[in-house]
Amino acid sequence: MNREIDTALVKTASRCNLDCSYCYVYNLGDDGWKSQPRRMTDAVMSAVIDQLGALSQSQTRPLSVVLHGGEPLLLGIGATERFVEGLKSSLRADAGLHVQTNGVLLTDDFIDVFDRYDVGISISLDGPAELHDRNRRDRHGDGSHERVVAGVARLVAHSARDRLFSGLLAVVDPTSDPIKVYEFLKATGAPSFDFLYRDGNHDVLPPGKSQTDSTEYGDWMVRLLDHYLADLTPPRIRVLDDLIRLILGGRGRKEGLGQEEYGILVIDTDGRITRNDTLKVAYPGADRFHLERSIVNRDLLNQLTGPEFDEYFALQYPTSPTCEACPELTVCGGGMPAHRWSTRNGYSNPTVFCSDQLTLISAIRGRLSVVAKEMTDTRNRRDNQLSA
Repeated sequence: MNREIDTALVKTASRCNLDCSYCYVYNLGDDGWKSQPRRMTDAVMSAVIDQLGALSQSQTRPLSVVLHGGEPLLLGIGATERFVEGLKSSLRADAGLHVQTNGVLLTDDFIDVFDRYDVGISISLDGPAELHDRNRRDRHGDGSHERVVAGVARLVAHSARDRLFSGLLAVVDPTSDPIKVYEFLKATGAPSFDFLYRDGNHDVLPPGKSQTDSTEYGDWMVRLLDHYLADLTPPRIRVLDDLIRLILGGRGRKEGLGQEEYGILVIDTDGRITRNDTLKVAYPGADRFHLERSIVNRDLLNQLTGPEFDEYFALQYPTSPTCEACPELTVCGGGMPAHRWSTRNGYSNPTVFCSDQLTLISAIRGRLSVVAKEMTDTRNRRDNQLSA
């Protein structure tokens, strides 16, 4: 059967101008990037435009195309404009077009290009300078914070900021102060931000996590949650909003939460099609299909079938008996597949963040129950006054 794709991550550049200590592409053992062309060529971009356009037109669900890397702006402004112009003309009208950038190279000229072609912009920023620069340094070992904040400020100052600025993406350091991080990110003027956990698995624990059942990340998120709920003018925080929505019986919008199926395709700079590149966290090469697939063959729709592709989609669903018996599975979703990995059991483990997620979900349920009780008490008081 043909699987529908939600997101195509297009690696327009295979290198990066930063050397982030926690990067799953460059610093967690996988060196596949070394064999990739530094930038996507015009020929590969032409195939991407053609094939993603055909995919978009064939699906029932909208396709989101994200320019990714490495650092996607290393493609250069001229090639970037040609690429997004071609994508905009080939994709169905309801398709989304986005760029995920570290912000260092985000000039006014780039923003103007993204304005012309309605490309949403997300920027990676971990928080205040002392926190951000701890891990997000350039190739010379210098901090990137000042340059990233300048890029954010350019975007905020642009006349189309409300349409273009998708938000900020921050990686959690559980030793940091979540309230200071929240207030700093909010002060940038970003409409939303999201938080990612540091990568790891059962063989190699994420930094800051002392053991598999410890809750350093969950405790950090609970403090963030309480500050978020107390804010009278909050931005959007996707991970918290999704969890609240799922607990209330709604549908999630974030991979790794809930039980929605997400189709994610990665296209490398040479046109090779791979699985979600976050799988590199499990082991080197975990993101690659055994049968090589390429967008350059201009046969994408026929390549999205077969047992190996079905197996890739099945990774989204946890197979650990612990997960299958867990009453919170419909909310937690089992987490990211790469975070479930162990050499002993493969992906058939709970996420290494299981205790953290259960801590956070329990806290959200508790806060929602307090709100529900307050609403019930208010309604009862009103009814009593009306009947008096």
